[in-house]
Amino acid sequence: MNTKSIVLHLSFTVISLWLCQSVLAQKVPLDQEPLVHLLNQELSGESAKRNVEYIARLHRMRGSEDYNKAVAFITGKLKEYQLEDIELIRIPADGKAMYGTQKSRPAWNVDFAELWEMKQQDGKWTPTIKIADWESIPMVVAQDSHSGEAEAELIDIGAGNKPEDYEGKAVRGKLVLTSLQPSAVVPLAIKKHGAAGIISYAQNQVTAWWKENENLVRWGHLETFSDTPTFAFMVSLKQARNFQERLAMGESIRLHAKVEARQEAGSYDILSARIEGSDPDVKHEEIVFTCHLDHPRPGANDNASGCMAILEVARTLKKLILENKIERPRRSIRFIWSPEIEGTTALLNFQPEIAENTKFNIHMDMVGGGPETKATFHVSRSPSSLPSFVNDVGEALGAFLNQSSDAYSSGQSVPYPIVSKEGGKEALHAVLGQFHMGSDFQVFSEGAFRIPSIYLHDWPDRYIHTNYDHAGNIDPTKMKRSSFIGAAAAYYLADLSERDLPVLTELMKRNVLSRAARMLEYGESLAADDRENLKYYFWQKEMEAFNSLLPFVNLSIDIQKAYNRYLNELKNTIGAGKKAVAAHVDAGQIYVRNEAIKGPMSVFGYNYFNDHYDSAKKRPSLLSFSGLRGGGGQYSYEALNLVNGKNDVLEIRNQLSAEFGPIPIEYVAEYLRALESIEVIKQP
Repeated sequence: MNTKSIVLHLSFTVISLWLCQSVLAQKVPLDQEPLVHLLNQELSGESAKRNVEYIARLHRMRGSEDYNKAVAFITGKLKEYQLEDIELIRIPADGKAMYGTQKSRPAWNVDFAELWEMKQQDGKWTPTIKIADWESIPMVVAQDSHSGEAEAELIDIGAGNKPEDYEGKAVRGKLVLTSLQPSAVVPLAIKKHGAAGIISYAQNQVTAWWKENENLVRWGHLETFSDTPTFAFMVSLKQARNFQERLAMGESIRLHAKVEARQEAGSYDILSARIEGSDPDVKHEEIVFTCHLDHPRPGANDNASGCMAILEVARTLKKLILENKIERPRRSIRFIWSPEIEGTTALLNFQPEIAENTKFNIHMDMVGGGPETKATFHVSRSPSSLPSFVNDVGEALGAFLNQSSDAYSSGQSVPYPIVSKEGGKEALHAVLGQFHMGSDFQVFSEGAFRIPSIYLHDWPDRYIHTNYDHAGNIDPTKMKRSSFIGAAAAYYLADLSERDLPVLTELMKRNVLSRAARMLEYGESLAADDRENLKYYFWQKEMEAFNSLLPFVNLSIDIQKAYNRYLNELKNTIGAGKKAVAAHVDAGQIYVRNEAIKGPMSVFGYNYFNDHYDSAKKRPSLLSFSGLRGGGGQYSYEALNLVNGKNDVLEIRNQLSAEFGPIPIEYVAEYLRALESIEVIKQP
């Protein structure tokens, strides 16, 4: 049977299974109908949205007064909901202390910032048009701006990151207009040419809608640890175009900019609470919910939505336990609110017992976007370096909501549409089973910690990182549905035992069929050797995912044999595949991690690799490589994850090729040597 015939055969099998389920009564996944019934009744998207409305009023930058107000608000709710072990973990952040791969960033606060256009009146320059005002829209000040004041002409430098952008332009003492992030033009505009400050209209977070609304003010950044302190204002595309049109006509534009801001020693304030497990033997094991609490105002979907969704999960599960509607789960469930990525990296290094006890992570980052945001919801998996059955659990719940919400929106009667009275009735259409980077879960899943994660998130969202990401765009139904997936997955995993194996293993078998069909379809675009390599690692990862059950349940020999037999039968039909080979001097080289350096190379506001790697050396090609299903960020993240004292360079290259698309072994070897040069990894 050729590959295309196999794809059709498997696809037909998968579709048949789905049709059989859909024509029956709404099928509840994982044999959890009693729990689903209770969660459908108790979870409140309205309550979650009300909490979002409060949090979105706060400019929640790390270490700021408003961030602390958000912590106090959630703490009060946790006490009201009778959560256990409520704790504020304060990790010193002074700009010097290192926590694994994260250099702690000092707290940043702004007291005042305004940008005015000046006009001549009665022979003197007078502020006449307010362009930007911190009090009204805090996002107008780029993060990590320093205090400064300037009254000067505006000069358009285009992008401003190349020497030719400054030819024929006298920018010393002037304010410069750039299309890039402020940090990108500091070396030339400020440090070399002596500009007084920066005005940016950077169009970050590219989506299909990114230039449709020219009134958006987007989030800007300066480097926390820059040796050239300066300030920057962010303006809308509409304002920038107005400036450019006038400058092009020869008009001189004079602006007055003033910023009062400060960096100071502070702390990463991380809020934690628990629902303690009931089984003395396993209650130290935890399923940990995470989100990121920090963000510029309003930051409703990103990420007040995730913060308030896990708060709603905490309220609901604790209430159902107190009312004796559900039993305490065997394992504990922890809830954590922290600064994005940097706070998580600091926490897992500062309190390693949390990392040791965490068995699964459920991360929520942007989970409430309504139709206006154009958001697509995702239930994403852990990276391929960390195969786990937890991915099947998350995807089963996502598929259940896809099917039930689609039937409900089409007018069918279903018992569990999971909708809020004040929310929408649209089908969910969640994307299942992909791997995405970009939030705190990637710290948990990183090779130093190896904690499998379910990542719930919206992407795209046309208002992400703008002043239009407000609570009015949050849909209570989306909030209820994301909370439902999180609550159902957490309780199931916290209570997992041998009784769940028959249903769970059958689910995993069906999902292997779906994944095999997708794998074969993708393989058609690859060369023969790469296609065989893809197959080989597909079966390896499927077996590893099944074996990930072993630490949590007693897998009988019969169950193990049956699953092995099932995979082998499919393997015989589809083909077992074969590892790719490549001749390279370092192909057989094995590395081990430096256990003292834990965390990903690129975190938030700080890049460990860039800070330690010799800038005079050629930058590793892998970091800018673009593959079929991933870029340099994905390849470099997984390359380090795969360093384990067993995988040699060729093995790492082969696994990266199977996950993200073929990559030359030379690029992998070069990057690993670079990591060795900064002592992140070493030869055993």
